[in-house]
Amino acid sequence: MDTSALALLDDGALFDDRLKMNLTKTAFGSWSGGRFMHFGQRLEEDRWKNLARQAYEQGVRTFLTSDVYGIGQGDKLLGEALEGFDRESYCLVAMIGHDIYDGVRAGAKGYARFTHPDLRGPDGYAEYLQRATRACADRCRTNYFDIVMLHNPDSIGYSSPDVWEAMATLREHGLAKETGIAPGPANGFAIDMAYCIENFHEQISSAMIILNPMEPWPGRYVLPIANEFDVDILARVVDFGGIFHDDVKPGHLFKDGDHRTYRPAGWIEHGNEKLEAMRPIAEKYGLTMLQFACAWNLSQAPVKSVGPTFIQEAGEGARPIEDKVAEFAALPDVTLTPDEVKLIMEIGNNEGCMELKGASLRHDGIEAQPDHWPMRAELEPFASKWHLNPAW
Repeated sequence: MDTSALALLDDGALFDDRLKMNLTKTAFGSWSGGRFMHFGQRLEEDRWKNLARQAYEQGVRTFLTSDVYGIGQGDKLLGEALEGFDRESYCLVAMIGHDIYDGVRAGAKGYARFTHPDLRGPDGYAEYLQRATRACADRCRTNYFDIVMLHNPDSIGYSSPDVWEAMATLREHGLAKETGIAPGPANGFAIDMAYCIENFHEQISSAMIILNPMEPWPGRYVLPIANEFDVDILARVVDFGGIFHDDVKPGHLFKDGDHRTYRPAGWIEHGNEKLEAMRPIAEKYGLTMLQFACAWNLSQAPVKSVGPTFIQEAGEGARPIEDKVAEFAALPDVTLTPDEVKLIMEIGNNEGCMELKGASLRHDGIEAQPDHWPMRAELEPFASKWHLNPAW
């Protein structure tokens, strides 16, 4: 038996790397359905699991979760939902990074990243990542992930060789077939991504970024970097807060505590104005507006997968969330022309609309925080090379 493409699991079993599932066009994230992120109504457990099963049965083949969603509950529900489906028939992605085991939740700031010096030093990174990935896999009722992504890293996660050497041990122990990175949860980190991908691309097969026709900035600046180093992109927040689901209109009713109520005033009105300007291109291809947003992403190298947030809006007569999943699962193979991609980017241009997270000159002179930090000298060549403004 040729074992050249096989990886050794902890229990001595072998899995065939040639059978690994790569990212697929459509992806379902366990953040959907309002249970773990406050967007719209909170689905009951059974309805949430039925939604995930529906996604699979209608053709979605990438599923994503993070151990920090519901402190393991997102993993658990996804594992229960997918139980019974052939494990080799879908790509399962885990995101690991917030220390929910040894860390202490700091209110709205959440759990510290596992790289926080108060929790451990570099010599403890590998042990933590393996332990956290095994626990996540147990909850997901699997013994491996197709991809494990470093989730919401701090400046250490983007820049430390020790972190990426530790991430590599997940493959060595058969816990992950590939590793990647998932910045966030806010927008930014472009300079840090340039540095990280160039320096550690051998450990990074994929990256998840915010990208949609109304938020081309700054995500579009990451695309040529990822393309240069053969890193696949999974675009999240494709729906832009529900605008591309085409049912968030001026005067929309938001449930108390909905995250979208913290957006700047007028975002729905401005979003719908842009939506109507884009609609003729969607109609040309016979696409719904969500499908159109997905097609715009997928028409750009190296975007391989799209993952919207599925939202059950509040109020009587609200469109069922199941209809949105069905619409997404029916995404046709449509490639927009380069001119159309550019035109849509110009309509949705949001450059400079917010203060970005990650490394920036704006943070010089302040103490590094988990999601923003001062520019470092070694980042400057990467900002210059990839035309990234350090003052963003």
